[in-house]
Amino acid sequence: MKIFGIAGWSGSGKTTLLEKLIPCLTRRGLKVSVIKHAHHGFDIDRPGKDSYRHREAGATEVLLSCSDRWALMHERRDEAEPTLDELIGHLSPCDLVLIEGFKQEPVPKIEVYRPENGKPPLHPERSDIVAVAADVPLVAAVPRFGLDDVEAIATFIINHLNLQDRPC
Repeated sequence: MKIFGIAGWSGSGKTTLLEKLIPCLTRRGLKVSVIKHAHHGFDIDRPGKDSYRHREAGATEVLLSCSDRWALMHERRDEAEPTLDELIGHLSPCDLVLIEGFKQEPVPKIEVYRPENGKPPLHPERSDIVAVAADVPLVAAVPRFGLDDVEAIATFIINHLNLQDRPC
């Protein structure tokens, strides 16, 4: 599995770019998975539901399954936060794992940059940022793409990782 990151400050448009990029890559015949890092706690479960009650009762893992999907919830309790490698190890085989967030991980990534966030760009300080997507003209030592230039970004990722476009 090849790994490529989408990094940037909160509110820069990482999720929106991924939302457009994933179908573009899957149309090209790639099997794509995503790992998203959240800086704050989250819960995909709801109080009162059976799975929530099982976790609250002390279960370490609860797997939900139906005819359309399955989801595994793992309570870390007193465990350390898992590494990116550990998280990747939980994924089924695929062609490409896109990572949202994890900006400190040394994987090739594209920075989503919006100056109106008031934050400095990441790419001048990080050698693992191999391209930038921005909504304004920007001088960068790496390739630069418009935020809406999804086809070009997909081609760049495929070429950078030496992935093969496959007919759909």
